[in-house]
Amino acid sequence: MTLYGLAVCGGKSSRMGSDKSQLQYFGIPQADRVVNILSPLCEKVFLSCNREQSAIFGAHRVIIDSPEYEDIGPMASLLSAFKIYPNADFLIAGCDYPFLTKEVFRDFLLSIPESSVAAALYNADEQYEPLLAWYAKESEPMLLNRFECGKFSLQHFLREINACKYIPGSENVMLSVDTPEAYDRVKDLLNVL
Repeated sequence: MTLYGLAVCGGKSSRMGSDKSQLQYFGIPQADRVVNILSPLCEKVFLSCNREQSAIFGAHRVIIDSPEYEDIGPMASLLSAFKIYPNADFLIAGCDYPFLTKEVFRDFLLSIPESSVAAALYNADEQYEPLLAWYAKESEPMLLNRFECGKFSLQHFLREINACKYIPGSENVMLSVDTPEAYDRVKDLLNVL
């Protein structure tokens, strides 16, 4: 199996007010940190971003959202990646999860049954984390079909196919930072200036 990593940096970051992929908790931008987490687990790792963001990621392999998928949310990242690499499975991680670690993703990958089409981390609210997930190449036609029907929610897709659920040892792993207040709280928790 060909496994590629996708560090998802797209989105408008409207609630944050600044690009979440550039926030720092550990001395480097989150985009770089997510690449570092995915790299030991994947053959190649790409930053997924929108057209406006692409200029700031010059040193990285980048997959820009394809024009036909712009403004449909996180599904754009996945469909754009599958369009270029249809024979790869993708391990994807959003850039707004400061507590994510390589060990969590390694254990997650080991938990996925062979027959699965998709799997994702699963939280205490019984919701999938679509941007902490693995999507097999076999999911691409199913996602494309949903796109053509105007159904853009990865959460609904994961629910409909009853995707494999992985509950990590700590809920913090799935803590997503989307606002300046949450960013300040996490920096305090991590004792970061």
